[in-house]
Amino acid sequence: MTAIHKKLYFRLRQSLASTLFLKPQPKPMVFIGEGSTVQLSKAIGRFGLRKILVVTDKPLHDLGVLNTTLEALHQAGVQTAIFDGVLPDPTAQIVDDGIVCYHQERCDSVLAFGGGSSIDAAKVIALGAANNCNTAGCLGISKCKLPAVPFFAVPTTAGTGSEATFIAVISNNETHAKDAVVDPCLIPKAAALDPEIMRGLPKHITAATGMDALTHAIESYIGRWETDDTNYYGLAACRLVFDNLAEACRNGDNLQARESMALASHYGGLAITNALVGYVHAISHNLGAKYGVPHGLGNALLLPHVLELLKEDATEKLADIAVYCGMGARTETSTALTRKFIDQIWALNDEIGIPRTTDVIRTDDIEGLITAALTEGGNYPSPRFITENECRDVLRAISS
Repeated sequence: MTAIHKKLYFRLRQSLASTLFLKPQPKPMVFIGEGSTVQLSKAIGRFGLRKILVVTDKPLHDLGVLNTTLEALHQAGVQTAIFDGVLPDPTAQIVDDGIVCYHQERCDSVLAFGGGSSIDAAKVIALGAANNCNTAGCLGISKCKLPAVPFFAVPTTAGTGSEATFIAVISNNETHAKDAVVDPCLIPKAAALDPEIMRGLPKHITAATGMDALTHAIESYIGRWETDDTNYYGLAACRLVFDNLAEACRNGDNLQARESMALASHYGGLAITNALVGYVHAISHNLGAKYGVPHGLGNALLLPHVLELLKEDATEKLADIAVYCGMGARTETSTALTRKFIDQIWALNDEIGIPRTTDVIRTDDIEGLITAALTEGGNYPSPRFITENECRDVLRAISS
């Protein structure tokens, strides 16, 4: 461990973990199953809210995916306004536009309807609206004096688990570097995990977001901030992904598989809320910022490579997951079980169509990516710190 790594690690433990990440956090009330968006809408009506800003993206809006929810809200006596300007990896400007829309429409609450980008944007819109400030005033850890306005979420993908976390990732308008808003009040009051609205997800999105959920589960379990609760959620999420992701990709109309994946995503979100993530996310975030690589795809590409680096430092925990997921027995050595587990990740990636390489990484960018990834990764409770050479080898391995 280098001196700078030690400094980053202990500074994080003292300034963040002891005050926030290691404390129990609120959990949203969750409606699960077909029609759960309608149940959520009825609940919103019972809370006495008058007008809700629905934060989403234009493709979902144009496809009419929101119609059932909007009708249910109206029947519950709640008026709606729609902000559909969210784009992947939302920028501060997009969020600021949403805050303006909230005030112009005289809303009193926010509903996120979409993937992780819509949910992250909605979180900061809800916080900024309550504090009458823009995104810049929200960035950081618990920077705002007032809690967010009443906030609810309907995830339409099964991957980010953002409906369970108190972190929102927002991109810089010009550089697209990612920054975070961290506050327990970003956890929604209630969420709906409705497989019906995920039925039409294309295979490649189902695959990538599913591997995002698996990455959350694994990194939370093998990291150094795990708790009994995060371990329960992490193990359950791993089993749900291995049992259901391939089927959800093969047959998007299988609502049982869709519901199981939505639950896996939610469990993964609950796990990383306290246990955080690791180097898969650190590298993937920077591929997304530099080249626009979708986050789930980046995680899927990187996950087996990073686990190969960390297998000796996380052998017992990886073996635990392998046994829990039915990949081997306790009578086998931890090393053999770990090998089986990583091989199963390679096999799952191949089965669901995740490519083994990407052609976006430019040779001239690699050193900058290494610096950025290791700087971010040093803030996570990974089993150990990886070196510049190891990070370089990973980037080269996924480059075509």
